[in-house]
This record gives sequence, C-alpha cells and structure tokens, in this order.
Amino acid sequence: MHAAEKEISGHVGVNGINSSTMKTAPATGWNFDNTYARLPEVFFERVRPLPVKAPQLVIFNSALAADLGLNSKMLNSPEGAQIFAGNSVPDGAQPIAQAYAGHQFGRFTMLGDGRANLLGEHVTADGRRFDFQLKGSGPSAFSRRGDGRAALGPMLREYIISEAMFGLGIPTTRSLAVVLTGENVFREDPLPGAVLTRVAASHIRVGTFEYAAAQENPALLKTLADYTIARHYPELARQPEPYLAFLCSVIDAQARLIAQWMHVGFIHGVMNTDNMAVSGETIDYGPCAFMDRYSLATVFSSIDQHGRYAYGNQPSIAQWNLTRFAETLLPLLAPSPEEAAANATAALEAFTTVFERHWLNGIKAKLGLSDDKPGDIELFTELLKWMEAAKPDTTNTFRQLSRGTLPEGDAFGGELFKAWHEKWLRRGPDFALMRLSNPAVIPRNERVEEALKAATESRDYSVLNDLLEALRDPYTDRPRDPKYLRPAPQGGHYQTFCGT
Repeated sequence: MHAAEKEISGHVGVNGINSSTMKTAPATGWNFDNTYARLPEVFFERVRPLPVKAPQLVIFNSALAADLGLNSKMLNSPEGAQIFAGNSVPDGAQPIAQAYAGHQFGRFTMLGDGRANLLGEHVTADGRRFDFQLKGSGPSAFSRRGDGRAALGPMLREYIISEAMFGLGIPTTRSLAVVLTGENVFREDPLPGAVLTRVAASHIRVGTFEYAAAQENPALLKTLADYTIARHYPELARQPEPYLAFLCSVIDAQARLIAQWMHVGFIHGVMNTDNMAVSGETIDYGPCAFMDRYSLATVFSSIDQHGRYAYGNQPSIAQWNLTRFAETLLPLLAPSPEEAAANATAALEAFTTVFERHWLNGIKAKLGLSDDKPGDIELFTELLKWMEAAKPDTTNTFRQLSRGTLPEGDAFGGELFKAWHEKWLRRGPDFALMRLSNPAVIPRNERVEEALKAATESRDYSVLNDLLEALRDPYTDRPRDPKYLRPAPQGGHYQTFCGT
C-alpha cells in the first residue's frame, strides 16, 4: 500500500474482511454525500469490496474525471488502481451492495448487487450527483453462490459501448476505469479478472421498486418513491399527484431513450426490469451490440433464444417493464385500488403515443426534415420496408443519404429505391441536420471483438484506444482508419454473451 494512505477503524464485514486492514486513499477530489446509504437498511447491505491480488490500471477516462472534478493525475496511477480495484476506499465513501428484484426474461426473481459495490455518491462543484460503483468487486449477500467477480472482456465491452453511447448523445451510465485484478475468474475457462468503475445518475431500477413492493410495507415503498422523486424529478414534489406524475415522467424518459436506441440500431440484449434505470439512462451493458443490416428481428444475445429482446421488440418490452413499475406504485397512485389501476392504465396506454412522438422526431432529423407535411409517415415507412428487404448497412445508408447524392452500392441501383430517393429529394431535406443526426461511426461488432481479443489475449490495448478515439466524435467522417466505417461481411451470425 502507498505510504500516503491511511487506515480506517471499523468492524468485520460479511466478507470476513476486518475493516481495520482496509485503507483509504489520499485526496482525489471526491466529495461524497451518500444519501442512499441513509435509507432504511432493507434496501442494501453494508459490505466492502473484497481486495484483489495485484491491481493494474488498464484504462482510465481522463475526460470524465475532469468533468467530475476528480484528480486525474493521482487516479491515473498505481494508487488509483488500488481504489478502482476496491483495495482502498476513498474518504467519505460508504460502500454498500444494493438490494433489488427483477423480471428476468419475464420471470420474477429477488436479486441485488451480487458482484458490485456502490462506493457512494459524488457531488460535483456545480451540484451534480453521481453514483460510483465498482463492478466485479467481490461477493455480497446477493451473490447467490456466485464469486462476485468479473472478467476483463465484458468489463472492457461495457467501457467501449457506454462511452460510444455517450459520444452518440444517448443517456447512459459512464465508465471511469477498468483494472486487472491479478487473479483469474473461472467460467468455462480461466479468464483474467477485472473491475469496472461505473458512474451513474443513480442505480435505482424498476427492479428496486419491485423489491420495495415485495416487502409489503407501504411506508418503505413511499420512502423509496419520495427519495427517487427528490433525486431525479424534484419538480414533481409540488404536483397535486406527485406519484402519478413520477410514473408519467419515467414513462416519458424511457420512451425517449428507447427511441434513441432505435435510431442508431442499438440492441440492449437483456432488457430485464432490473436493467431499466428510472433516471432514463442506459444501464448494464451485457450482451449488447449495434445492428449492421436493418432487421426488426435482429438478436445478438446468446441467451435470448426466442427473440424476446430483439431490436424491433424493444419498445413493447419497455412498455411491459413500465407496467411492472406501475404495479409497484399502485398503493401511492390513488386512495382506491380501482382509481389507482385506472390512473396507471391511462399512463401506460400513453406510452405508444409518447414513444412514437420521440421516434418520429428522431427519424425526421435522420432524413433532414424539420417540419411536418402530409406523406411523411409513408416516406419513413417505405424506406425502412425497403431496408428490411434489401439489407443495406443501416448506419452507412443514412450517412450516405446526408451527402445528397445517390448512395453507392448495388442495393441502391434498383428502381424502387431510386423512386423513393427522388421523392425524398423533392421533400427538401436539410443535409446539415442529417449530418448531426446520423453517425458515421458506431462500435461495429468486428471492431469491438478485435479490441477485446487484443486486450484479453495479448494485453495489447492500442486497438482498444484507437477504437475509443474513433468513437469519441462519431458524427464526423474523419476516423483515423476507414475500417471503422465498414460493415461486417454478409453472412454469418454474430453472438454476444452475458458477462456472468
């Protein structure tokens, strides 16, 4: 341990680690105010990260650290690696594992942070509040016989995709760092262990409310709802019906988020209710990927055998998840069960309209249309129907359209597309708007796998860093290497796998 670190006195946690042997880091710029840890303890377990053998910093997000007011020089160091591995705990942190539940592929399960540790909430100089969570930090009471650890590949995948989503302007959790632990984790084969540091507006999920409802204690449910409103939707506290307004706000946030996913071809892969954050951020990047060729039936996740979470199903699954959320809030929505159910039903029925509004606004921008005219809906649907049949690359199709010329490639030479293209040009698209709405670069699956393979097999992180640089400014046509613009070859089936 670094000589500048100091000891903490305390008690033995559930991991059997005497906290007097734990360390705290020197000044790093963190400013912790841990409001979640002041909720009733039924919502969490107080547990420290389990120390690892030999922490080594793999990647550190200096830009994010600067935005958060953290000491990048200190954190991007061996001392920082000790913090990001869980071997040292920053001053003011109060490590906990959060309890939650979830419908996983439609089946209800009691869950919790079985391999994650919430260090606490950092408040920036301008008053923004962020959770800092270590993912892969060891077991807790919620581990369900798991080892509480994570492998390097999935942690780097989350780093890549979450930072790509940020570059695309889509609400998301962020990744601050990944460290190697110096220890293997054992799945089908031994794999290098790693810990990811995740930054989020909060880790309050639909599943957190399912957990609260399962306690059958109305006071606990109200406490969680009041806390979440104060943290994420404070303006609603003054509403005459704050809990109904809360439900409607979460519905709107999720409808907007899913529409943004659809606009860039993102497929979450495992839209369980415990993977839906009430803040409206994308969270839990497991078997996620970006679609190359447009198809509503696209599935990448190896565990999604029946296409429940296929690309085209994401809006309806979001509504299904939000229905579970509404069910938890029923005791707060009205004095009588009948009135509460009617209020919830009306709010949920509005999801389709709200989603369509967000989706239409986005697809209009992608096609350079800033106003509404008769025939626009047909214009959109004709293009997507043609793309479903012709299977051109989704990202490149929209990006090439923004140049104002007929896109290159055999698929665009047919009379059907040419007729559509001429009709669209007569509509008068704004090409500057299109270039701001259609990325040139997304994290192509081949490029992601290339980076992960180099990192996990050869400890070569240059491929990863090059990819991240290309993803930092996705709306320009200036990647260092044109390979970031190329889709995967036709044929074959790409699969992603859950990090657990």
